[in-house]
Amino acid sequence: MTDRTAATPALLRAIRERVARGPAVFRVLVPNPAPVEWHPLHPKRHDKVEEAERVLLRALPRIQDAVDGAVRGRVSVRHDAMDAIEEMLHDEPFDEIILSMAPRRGEGWPHLDLPHRLAHLGLPVTTVEEAE
Repeated sequence: MTDRTAATPALLRAIRERVARGPAVFRVLVPNPAPVEWHPLHPKRHDKVEEAERVLLRALPRIQDAVDGAVRGRVSVRHDAMDAIEEMLHDEPFDEIILSMAPRRGEGWPHLDLPHRLAHLGLPVTTVEEAE
C-alpha cells in the first residue's frame, strides 16, 4: 500500500526482505489521490486518478523485478487509506501489509496514526518511510 505510487528504494528493499523470508503474493494499493472535498464530477478528479494509474503502471515492473513474479495494482476509489485497505481486505483477504509512506510534511496524509489503526486489523504491518 502506498500513498505515492512510485517504487521507492525503501519500498523495494522492504519487498526484497519479505521475499527472502518465503513465498508471497503482492498487491499494490493506492488510495484515491483526488482531494476528498472535490465533487465526484469535478473536472480534474478523473485526471488525478489517471495520473496515479500511469505512475502505478510505471512502478509495477520494478516491484515485479523485486518479487521476481507478477504483481497486481490498483488505484482505489476510496480517499482514506484505512477505508481503501479495509475494502481490499473484503475483496481479497491477505496476511500482512507493507505500508509505504511519503516523508511527513504536515499535509495530513496518511493519517499519522495509520500504522496504529492498521495494527487493529490483526495483521503484521511493516511501515516504510522514504527519507527526503
